[in-house]
Amino acid sequence: MKLYRTIVIDDEPPARQRLKELLMDFSETFQVVDEACDGVEGIEKINQLKPDVIFLDIQMPEMNGLEMLQKLEEIPIVVFCTAFDDYALQAFETNSLDYLLKPVRKERIEVTINKLAFFNKEEQSEQILNILRSFNGVQQEQRQLTSITIKVGKKISFVKLAEVAYFKATDKYVSIFTKQGEEYITDQSLTALSRQLPNEFLRIHRSLIINTNMVSEVFTHFNSCYNITMDDKFKTVLKSGRSYQSEIKSWMGM
Repeated sequence: MKLYRTIVIDDEPPARQRLKELLMDFSETFQVVDEACDGVEGIEKINQLKPDVIFLDIQMPEMNGLEMLQKLEEIPIVVFCTAFDDYALQAFETNSLDYLLKPVRKERIEVTINKLAFFNKEEQSEQILNILRSFNGVQQEQRQLTSITIKVGKKISFVKLAEVAYFKATDKYVSIFTKQGEEYITDQSLTALSRQLPNEFLRIHRSLIINTNMVSEVFTHFNSCYNITMDDKFKTVLKSGRSYQSEIKSWMGM
């Protein structure tokens, strides 16, 4: 059986560690030669080490997995790791590329190994292009969202996005904060929201998405972070995460 030189690419250290530990149980198939914490590092490691297989997270800050693939000099065999819903997964099923739903299970990797025998690297580039087209189509359709549905008991309310100042995630839920200082709870994750929200919404932290139309001031902070003042009732100051610096600078035209 062929030994596949492998790189694990995921922005979450626990996810990378779990996957590496699982792959160690299949050391006769996978040799993990390195790992990467984001798309930029992933490109560098892939171009340098020329792996046979990459296990690639799709939702990563700054550059997601699909954007990363478009920038590669040569695309290795790709096993996607994703938390996408069933609708988005249709793109992967249609194009015959393998994907692992998080949290990844050992028995599912056995299926991946069986599929490797049928991978045709010459055909994979077109398959990935089809996935990118499908993914971008889903994003464009979802970005028509104009309001968020809120359920409280039997009552269903709608919060207009134009009134939303920012979204903030905690361990258990995501809060919606409006310009008027109101707070609502949604059962959607921040990652799911980021795929649906229009372009004026910007993720500035693992736990924060802001409405850039409601930003009044931005101050530089240490460690490549920013303090962003919102034009809401409380003039809320939100601190960005280091890994989101390039996205924020791009939004500011810097």
